[in-house]
Amino acid sequence: MNIALFGGTFDPIHAGHLRAAQAAAKRFRLERILFVPCGNPPHKIGNHLTAFEHRSNMVALACSGEPRFVPSLLEAPTSDARPQYSISTVRKVKRALKAKDQLYFLIGVDAFLDLPHWKDYRQLLDLVNFIVVSRPGYDNQEISRIVPPDLVRQGARSGQANTIRLRRSVVHILQGIDMPVASSDIRDAVRAGRRVTGLVPPLVEEYIRKEGVYLPARKAARA
Repeated sequence: MNIALFGGTFDPIHAGHLRAAQAAAKRFRLERILFVPCGNPPHKIGNHLTAFEHRSNMVALACSGEPRFVPSLLEAPTSDARPQYSISTVRKVKRALKAKDQLYFLIGVDAFLDLPHWKDYRQLLDLVNFIVVSRPGYDNQEISRIVPPDLVRQGARSGQANTIRLRRSVVHILQGIDMPVASSDIRDAVRAGRRVTGLVPPLVEEYIRKEGVYLPARKAARA
């Protein structure tokens, strides 16, 4: 089975996330994509995040129409509020897989370029295959520079094609995905009273409206 982990704050999950997942599923014949909303992401400590319950519920609604998309609680917040790291999540999932299963880590290009700041990122690159969702304005050389040279398979041509072969894994670059929307734009639009039709799945838009997500508490009570 080909399985991918797709992590993020998903605050909220939007059409761009789904478009990227659909393209990756088609290109790499993924039978399952686990959408993993982060409970206590280390890079967001100190920043305001919408309650995990809301973000998780919206992910579940967004996944409901696609059998290959599975909402996951792998990184649900813990009682001690410790930060959760992708390296731990990947190890946990790999322990549950069969030997012939292929695990991928689906990630946007912006997040991949920040990879050197992640915990044990070299081990992460060794441990799992990556699918990097690129977009116009990024070239493969920029992506390949993130990978330490000693991890690149000897004789492999790094950054010349859409594949960077490492000593124990592969970084695939998925190009041609247009994701013009950002979660922060959606939050701003909701706060300003603008509709977000088409930017998020219909069920997510309905949930945001009914639950008053992203509205001040007083406005949410009247929604």
